[in-house]
Amino acid sequence: MKHLGLSLALAIAFAASFCAKAQTNIQALYDFGSDRQHLTLTVEGYYADKWGDTFFFIDHDLNYVSNKALTYSPGGSYLEIARNLNFWQDYAIAPLSLHVEYNGGLTNNMSFQNAFLTGVDYSVFPAGKKMSLHLLALYKYIDYSDGKSSSKVPMQFTATWGFYDLFGVKGLEFSGFADFWWEDQQLLYDYFGEMLPEKGSTVFVSEPQIWYNLGRFFSCDNLKIGGEVELSYNFGAKKGFWCRPAAGLKWVF
Repeated sequence: MKHLGLSLALAIAFAASFCAKAQTNIQALYDFGSDRQHLTLTVEGYYADKWGDTFFFIDHDLNYVSNKALTYSPGGSYLEIARNLNFWQDYAIAPLSLHVEYNGGLTNNMSFQNAFLTGVDYSVFPAGKKMSLHLLALYKYIDYSDGKSSSKVPMQFTATWGFYDLFGVKGLEFSGFADFWWEDQQLLYDYFGEMLPEKGSTVFVSEPQIWYNLGRFFSCDNLKIGGEVELSYNFGAKKGFWCRPAAGLKWVF
């Protein structure tokens, strides 16, 4: 799910709100991407209250390189925390929330630029359906150290979704997110390893996930098995379209 180092990771997984008022989980996913091939540990939490909800995740990429050898210790960490404010949950405009968010992190050889986002979140929970959908329109400010603007269009559009007991299979979940935003950046190399550099101005990343409650067969509903596929374009300073599959385990507290 969320891969640090050269990626932003999971954005917003408010789909969890369909299932529970509060949830914390730990995920361990191995990334099979040709430019990664390492394990990522993620702590993720979702908490709802009478004023809205809060979501966060922290990624630790176990990809530290020492003397040109990969060691399985954290090579970087990345945080996203978001808050939906909704004081009108009993009124007709209840699906619409105000949204604020912070993104940032660092690796062993660089730091991520701090990003601050604010806007609106429109949620959809169809009656009688085991699914949820969130659509967000956000103003995005990326704090570059030189003080220059990171984008001529400081906007991000996000969708997150969750389907539960998919196809009638109890314990099967399909969730994920898709982000599109504008950011002026230097693309350093492409999928074939060709060094550029080249300028880019738009970024897309999506991480559809599928999980199955394997633990239900031995009285341990906490354990899930599954994975994700990261689909991206001009993401993490890498030109063009990339596809990176990952697989692993999730433990829900």
